[in-house]
Amino acid sequence: MTESPSSDLSQQPRSQRVDPAGLVIAFALAALAAVLVWDASRLPSTSMYGMGPEAMPLVVATGLGILAIANLIDALRGNLPPRESTDPKPVLLILGGLALLIAIIGLGGGFILATSILFVATSAAFGRRAILTDLIIALVMSTLIYLAFDRLLTLSLPAGPLERLL
Repeated sequence: MTESPSSDLSQQPRSQRVDPAGLVIAFALAALAAVLVWDASRLPSTSMYGMGPEAMPLVVATGLGILAIANLIDALRGNLPPRESTDPKPVLLILGGLALLIAIIGLGGGFILATSILFVATSAAFGRRAILTDLIIALVMSTLIYLAFDRLLTLSLPAGPLERLL
C-alpha cells in the first residue's frame, strides 16, 4: 500500500535554520525579566507577612523568563512559525494613539479624553471605520472606568476638564 504525498506533509521535518528574529525576541524577553528582577529587588520590603510589593514583579519576571527560554529553544531549532508580511498602518495608528494619550495627559486633558482617543485609534487600526460610534463608546466606557477608580477604589487618575465635571 502506497501513501499519497499529501498524507506525508505533517511528517516532514521543519527547517533546522536558526531564526534570528526569534533570538532577538528571546533575548529581549530575558532582558525585560532581568530588569523586573533588578527593579523588584530595589523595592523596600514593608510587609510583616513575608510577601511585599516585590512579589508580583518577580512572578511576572519568572513568566517572562520561561517565555524567553521557550522562545530561544524554538528559535534555535527553527520551530517558530513563518511570519506574515506586516502592514505598518495599524502599528502607526496604535503608536499615534499612544503618543496622543501621553500628550493629552501631559497637557492636562485628563484620563477620559486620552483613553477615548487611544480607543478610537486602536479600533481604527483593527479596521473599524465607525469613528463617531467608537468615540461615543469610548467616552462612556472611560467615564465608567474613571468613576470606578475615583469613587469606588478611591484611586486618582489624571484629571482634566471632563473629570472635573463629574
